[in-house]
Amino acid sequence: MKAQVEDGCVACGACVAACPEVFRFNDDGEAEAYAEVAPEYEYAAEEARDACPVSVISLEG
Repeated sequence: MKAQVEDGCVACGACVAACPEVFRFNDDGEAEAYAEVAPEYEYAAEEARDACPVSVISLEG
């Protein structure tokens, strides 16, 4: 599964807290998906997507 953080991130940190194995803050202070979502982290990645207050996280695959 692949995760993506689209434009509009408000840097709340919800995704980073829910799934640090996939999401982190970049140099601009916004969240980014830096790794593929391994099967064991799919549930956490879905929680991260659902916790995003501005709905800028998408999951594919």
